[in-house]
Amino acid sequence: MFFTLKKIVGGLLLPLPLLLLLMAAGILLLWFTRWQKSGKTLVSAAWVILFALSLQPVADSLLRPLERQYPTRNAAANIRYIVVLGGGYTWNSKWAPSSNLISNSLSRVTEGVRQWRLNPGARLIFTGGAAETNPVSNAEAAAAVALSLGVPEQDIIRLDWPRDTDDEARAVKKMVGEQAFLLVTSANHMPRAMAFFRHQGLAPLATPANQMAIESALNWWEKALPAPLWLSHSDRAVYEGIGTIWQKLNGKNSIGKEEAR
Repeated sequence: MFFTLKKIVGGLLLPLPLLLLLMAAGILLLWFTRWQKSGKTLVSAAWVILFALSLQPVADSLLRPLERQYPTRNAAANIRYIVVLGGGYTWNSKWAPSSNLISNSLSRVTEGVRQWRLNPGARLIFTGGAAETNPVSNAEAAAAVALSLGVPEQDIIRLDWPRDTDDEARAVKKMVGEQAFLLVTSANHMPRAMAFFRHQGLAPLATPANQMAIESALNWWEKALPAPLWLSHSDRAVYEGIGTIWQKLNGKNSIGKEEAR
């Protein structure tokens, strides 16, 4: 119950639903009250913020500080395990396996497979429980993609009960103990994930995937025109900001073990 409530409240605080709620409040004031000035202010402010968050320079400036904290890992490491955190997914047996991984998940899995090829003998650990009413777990959906990409079954471990990153850290601790391992997750999620895993006394080696904040050249109109893609970048930055605040309030951002080198 608490987990569901946390997800609903957190979801309502994200840019699009929050700004739509503010616009709705402003419209109600305009139509049904005498507070016309307040209504105009709410609608106008929400529109301006939504417009700004849908622009590439604004969105990526919010996301970039998170993604710059850990570089891409391109060299082999002396590790036995590669932990790939769960993300968005669904399950339709008629689809190609990769089509069941939505949002950030596919990039995480493909980076995990790339690291598995760089580190012969390592095993992939996929984490993530089943969403409500879904017969297949997040870990199983990710493993199906890895299998389709040539990873043998004996090199795959599924941890299919964790529901969030804190759960994933506790589950991985039971599996790998104090030895170093590669931790694969989205670049914007990596700072928070590292804090959760270090809090458990683990030794994760940051292995970011799914970098989103664009630093290479773009056409001028791509920077000047609002787009859903850039709004999704702002959404991720706000999501991680909310998650970091909650993590600090729960005392889960303290470090139990320095990152192994």
